Amino acid sequence: MRRTLLSIIAFATLLGGSLYAQDIAGDWQGTLKVGTGLRVILHVTKGDNGGWNGMMYSIDQGSDGIKVNSLTLVGSDLKLSVDQIHGSYEGKLSVDGASISGTWTQGSPLPLELNRATKETAWPLDPSPHTMQFVTVDKDVKLEVLDWGGSGRPVVLLTGLGNNAHVFDKFAPKLTATYHVYGVTRRGFGVSSKPPLDNENYTADRLGDDVLAVLASLKIDKPVLVGHSIAGEELSSIGSRHPEKVAGLVYLDASFPYAFYNAARGDFLIDLITLRKQLDQLMPGVAPDDTRVQEQELLQTTLPQFERDLKEEQKMFEFLPPLPPQNRQPPSPATAIRSGEQKYTEIHVPILAIVAIPHNFGPNYLKDNPTARAAAVANDLERAGAQATAFEKALPSARVVRLPNADHYVFRSNEADVLREMNAFIASLPK
Repeated sequence: MRRTLLSIIAFATLLGGSLYAQDIAGDWQGTLKVGTGLRVILHVTKGDNGGWNGMMYSIDQGSDGIKVNSLTLVGSDLKLSVDQIHGSYEGKLSVDGASISGTWTQGSPLPLELNRATKETAWPLDPSPHTMQFVTVDKDVKLEVLDWGGSGRPVVLLTGLGNNAHVFDKFAPKLTATYHVYGVTRRGFGVSSKPPLDNENYTADRLGDDVLAVLASLKIDKPVLVGHSIAGEELSSIGSRHPEKVAGLVYLDASFPYAFYNAARGDFLIDLITLRKQLDQLMPGVAPDDTRVQEQELLQTTLPQFERDLKEEQKMFEFLPPLPPQNRQPPSPATAIRSGEQKYTEIHVPILAIVAIPHNFGPNYLKDNPTARAAAVANDLERAGAQATAFEKALPSARVVRLPNADHYVFRSNEADVLREMNAFIASLPK
């Protein structure tokens, strides 16, 4: 009997991969220790070829899943990669098949333990109390619009790059006691339409026009627009071209150069876009017969500014360790949006800007290189500080609130601060 039992154990060990493989279908969930924590769900299904398929959900950033490009289990060792976000995970399945302990790597490694979800413990993908509809904003383009309800002045939430409106699922309900709260998923993301990736479809003004189309379609009168990160360019587009359409603008760590261009300092990407356009105008078949005006502008303004930008870029990379080779990704809505940034310098609307200065990089950022980490923090402090100062000096209607060591997602890391400042700002606006 003892020999038979030992034989069974040995056979099970040899077939460990198969035994484990039969045991990982379903949902696994865990929290990444970054900022205030990000909850992750890994949904695993059996593939047609005997392997595994997977989808990952970062439910605090939205309910849309991201395809897992490869997922393998050899013995108790699980590996997966998510090409869309340059992420990977390596972990070890527990003997009882109830948990996976490992490391998530997306730039910096972070510990991540995944636990098998049960009916009682499973996290809902979209628990937020909202309704959803699609609004046509352009030919063959519809945007997802969430409505959390509420009464009072309308507030419209706009997302950062790569997010959809569900990123506000936890934040928005904190506003509904005082305001009627909406959220918009911009074109190219989530379940909103994804038009072709030419710059005309994704310029800052085009994205701003999408928001205006939503306001017109839903008859939202003079709302307060609240934008996170890249949404700052949409706020500035609307505030500079159609100030009469909004009551105020709230920039949530969104007052970067794409929202306000500081001519005294410049910006590498925006100045590169300008330079490319001016060079294209000198190409045969496009250039005017007399190009002296264009050439003079290049020599006196554009090229000197771009040279200063390049020197600033070089300074920024001095303290960073060599970057690992990156797989070149195909064009995406994100790259099209970055290529469509514009210069905004005048915004005649009441403004609240809440900025993280310096940003909280987290404990794992360059943890093995304290010198580089200190230099990165100092560089962020100088750049973000200079941008915030230029923003408030050039825009008299702007109130800038600086939050030391806040996350880029300030509405999560400093929710109470953001709510307090937003409520005070909105209360100060004319009825």
